[in-house]
Amino acid sequence: MPLAFTAAGKTVKIVKVKGKDDTVRFLQNLGFVEGEPVAVISENAGGLIVKIKDGRVAISKEMACRILVALTVLPHVTSFSVFIIYPFIQQE
Repeated sequence: MPLAFTAAGKTVKIVKVKGKDDTVRFLQNLGFVEGEPVAVISENAGGLIVKIKDGRVAISKEMACRILVALTVLPHVTSFSVFIIYPFIQQE
């Protein structure tokens, strides 16, 4: 699906960047490359603000339609405690 259809707060993975060579090169220089995760920070009528790599980029919905993405299942890290039980040896 196109990145333009991704809801705010979702993280997706880039599958393909399509368009003319100049457009593809421009988007790749911004960090939109296959396999890269991208998070949609916010959206409005004209465009999206996305987090890609270590920065944020604002792109138009027209450009976002050229970036095809897939939903990713990110592993959730949960905190837990591990207890190790040692056998107690009574010394006499």
